[in-house]
Amino acid sequence: MLEFHTLDVFAQDAYTGNPLAVVLGADGLSTAQMQTIAREFNLSETIFVQSPEDATHTAKVRIFLTAAEIPFAGHPTIGCAILLAEAQNPHGDFEMEITLEEVAGLVPVRVRRINGTMHAEFTAPVNPFAHEGTLPAQELIAKALGLETDDIGECGLWQGGPSFIYIPVSSQSALSKAAVGGSEWTELTQLAKSNAAYLYTPDGNGGYSARMFAPANGLAEDPATGSASAILAAQLLHAGSLNEGTNRISLTQGVDMGRPSKITLTIDVSAGKINAVRIAGSAVRISNGSLKPPLPQCN
Repeated sequence: MLEFHTLDVFAQDAYTGNPLAVVLGADGLSTAQMQTIAREFNLSETIFVQSPEDATHTAKVRIFLTAAEIPFAGHPTIGCAILLAEAQNPHGDFEMEITLEEVAGLVPVRVRRINGTMHAEFTAPVNPFAHEGTLPAQELIAKALGLETDDIGECGLWQGGPSFIYIPVSSQSALSKAAVGGSEWTELTQLAKSNAAYLYTPDGNGGYSARMFAPANGLAEDPATGSASAILAAQLLHAGSLNEGTNRISLTQGVDMGRPSKITLTIDVSAGKINAVRIAGSAVRISNGSLKPPLPQCN
């Protein structure tokens, strides 16, 4: 039997944020078995913890959507690091570094508990860069979202492991109104060579409210997307929205789903270029138990 835990990530309260399943002791599992377990949990992502290849690191991990493995993701990184750090520090306040070997590269995570609240911050393994693809006219993008052309600004295509279509919208009401689907959405994602769209708008407090849609990836909508939040740094730099030095930005996601999430995005800019991107948030444990591994021949 395999030990598992579930957590709500980018949340300080249970049943908010983004749910995550963490499976421990996964060294003996094949890729097909991990994919089968991820489908069984049916959450946006499931992370599997294995022994590290380098003994100086904390763990090797693999991350799965319900339909495919991905090289890196934010909320599994935050949730898994918090779980592993908490296991080593069951009582009292602490601060320590967890190092995860992810497919995209090494991910250092600083974890701390302060007054009972677990908090973690990781440095993205790859700084975001332009994604190959074509953005169609704003009219098509607007139609793909059920919005008016005037509701959206200058869009972008960026990646850093996964890729996203970044779409600034004019207001909170336009953000709440957005919905994807139909032939226009299919055409948009095919031209952009990306299945995921990240919409954002200023929240009036110096941060942004956001939504992320990726129905082809099994995510009609995601309540909190750490990887998209990290890659947003490139879109903000391109838009002239960042200053030299350290930029710290609050992101709110999942509100329209009834699962509000809080993400802190920190971007270091020097000479007009991104030097580092960090993502931070909290997590709350929800459940734990054991599961029967699938038969090895499962696909």
